[in-house]
Amino acid sequence: MAPKSIFSNLSREADGSWSTTYAPFTLRSALQPIFRRLSDGRFDIDSFEGLVRPYQASQLVPPAQLFAQIHPDDIEAIDSILRTIHILNTGALARSRARIFVNFHPGLFRTPAKMQQEVERMRLSAHEAGMAPDRIVCEVAENKGADTRLVADFADHMRAMGFRVAIADFGAGDSDIERVKLIKPDYVKFEAAWARNFMRNSAGAALLRLIVRQFVAEGIEPIFEALEEERELDLCVDLGVALMQGYALARPELAPTTFNERFPELLGAARVTGFKQSLKPSSRLPAGNETRGPKPVKTFGKRGI
Repeated sequence: MAPKSIFSNLSREADGSWSTTYAPFTLRSALQPIFRRLSDGRFDIDSFEGLVRPYQASQLVPPAQLFAQIHPDDIEAIDSILRTIHILNTGALARSRARIFVNFHPGLFRTPAKMQQEVERMRLSAHEAGMAPDRIVCEVAENKGADTRLVADFADHMRAMGFRVAIADFGAGDSDIERVKLIKPDYVKFEAAWARNFMRNSAGAALLRLIVRQFVAEGIEPIFEALEEERELDLCVDLGVALMQGYALARPELAPTTFNERFPELLGAARVTGFKQSLKPSSRLPAGNETRGPKPVKTFGKRGI
């Protein structure tokens, strides 16, 4: 008898969210918004980042505890099914434009046939979610030790298939601007601690501003993440960064989330009241409080976080 596929454990919950199981764990999606600051100063959800939340019985456990127990033969399938539930849960929000950032580890797929199989699986997930492939962003960690040409070829291939590509953790280790330019991702996510260190003084901010301008000139959109204070949002505006993520804006929520109620899409500037630039930063809550978000608020400007 053939072994049971991990994908046979994919299920839809009563609340409409998608989850799966592995060994003693139930794997659920938490989504965290990436906001775009518009030219008029309002913020709109541009994308989500998909984050796994493993539960053992009803107890939330650290993701590292899950990954430590994954059998080596199952790593590829787990990597794939996590992308699947993040894509399906984003599609279930029925937003017309929002993208989903999903981690992708090209080294897991060691043959062209395996890679093609995964690409087709992602395309199928996107179709089931009602999302065009260009709303799926494959996020690859910045790693100077990886073969630049291979990563660039991966990025070219994924874009040819209709997906978008992001380089994560720029600034960690020996990041190289020229290497990123060669890969030509659609997005670069700056490593939070590295960027925050440069934000502390005018010389560091000037360097960040220069790097941001270089990426923008190459058609690469910078994203600053893990923003925890309102002043960091203001610094991003000063640096010319439009895409921002962090608890100062919204913390992750388990799917199906309250984001549609709290942050409706800005479909028309004249018809929708956006949340204002001057906002109090949200308070950090432990991961266990992500199960359901705060009570939805009527005014987009009052995030209630």
